[in-house]
Amino acid sequence: MRFVLCSGAGRGNRTPMKLPSRDFESRASTNSAIPAKRGSNYSKALIHMRTSDYDFNLPPELIAQLPCKQRSGSRLLHLDGQTGARKDYRFGQLPSLLRPNDLLIFNDTRVIKARLHGAKSSGGKVEILVERILDQRRVLAHIRASKAPKPSSRIIIADGITVEMLARHGELYELRLVADDLSVMELLDRHGKLPLPPYIEHAADSTDEERYQTVFAREPGAVAAPTAGLHFDADMMALLGKHGINIAYVTLHVGAGTFQPVRTEDISQHKMHSELYTVPAETVALIHATRLRDGRVTAVGTTVLRALESAAASGELQAGQGETDIFIKPGYRFRVVERLLTNFHLPRSTLLMLVSAFAGIDNIRHAYQHAIQERYRFFSYGDAMLIERAD
Repeated sequence: MRFVLCSGAGRGNRTPMKLPSRDFESRASTNSAIPAKRGSNYSKALIHMRTSDYDFNLPPELIAQLPCKQRSGSRLLHLDGQTGARKDYRFGQLPSLLRPNDLLIFNDTRVIKARLHGAKSSGGKVEILVERILDQRRVLAHIRASKAPKPSSRIIIADGITVEMLARHGELYELRLVADDLSVMELLDRHGKLPLPPYIEHAADSTDEERYQTVFAREPGAVAAPTAGLHFDADMMALLGKHGINIAYVTLHVGAGTFQPVRTEDISQHKMHSELYTVPAETVALIHATRLRDGRVTAVGTTVLRALESAAASGELQAGQGETDIFIKPGYRFRVVERLLTNFHLPRSTLLMLVSAFAGIDNIRHAYQHAIQERYRFFSYGDAMLIERAD
């Protein structure tokens, strides 16, 4: 098994961030709905922003290729979105930044072995990345091939297992498993590979199968991990309980679109991919109880934040299931959480825009510059930030 010791990424050439300064910053059903804290979810001011405003130079050696030897062995940057103050910690010190009656909300989705390799009847190689399981026999998937398959064409997977292309839906293909005695999940378990992010350069191995999965993963359906949760091990979860920190869960099945850059210069023209989410009634009740006790609600990861904000779109946080394509960018009015625990995100990405909305774009610009200068490790296997909301 391969790991790295996470005392830092080592010293090298430092490249400052190119995020320019801006004058503005961010300011399903149940009977136990919680009123949202804001009236509308976007400020009335018209905000024009460019994708290039979220570009920055990152030395390649700061992209974490392997997980830390210990899950909780990473570093933690604490950022106060109201003052811009920041402080360096080890992730193991997280309980000292929490207090009794605080609530941490995790995403309990489980990453499936979503990558398959096969061949057309003509012999051409095909790579399939399952985006969503529709039922026992059908999936929506991305396909990489020399020529796009046509409806009714077939792809042969290992052991002669065949899938048929039924239809195309934008960038996704609807595929049907031809075999009657095999389910999609059985096919993926037997022949699928863990779909590591495109910036991780090695093929998935036994280390990744363990470590690119949270210790609380239980609902299969994601094709990418909710990476903020990767820092937590059993000891850390137990320690949180000893400190009187409450824990709740949502489910959001992370899609491959989480790695897609924004390709339009005007970010208002960007269309988000859709993802399935569930917010249980127990989680809504715990959020309500936390507010009554003056505790703070922390979303562990942007996926949790997106699920909760989607569930509060009506003005009240409501339990239930649904699909979300919510795009959170500066100007958004947050409804549910006061704090966000997250990793460091890709340039030009919707997730970088989200944290800029949460903490203020200038605060994030300076925090990322600090992280680069101090050799923090970036992206899925990298270090973490605990962010206090700007307003």
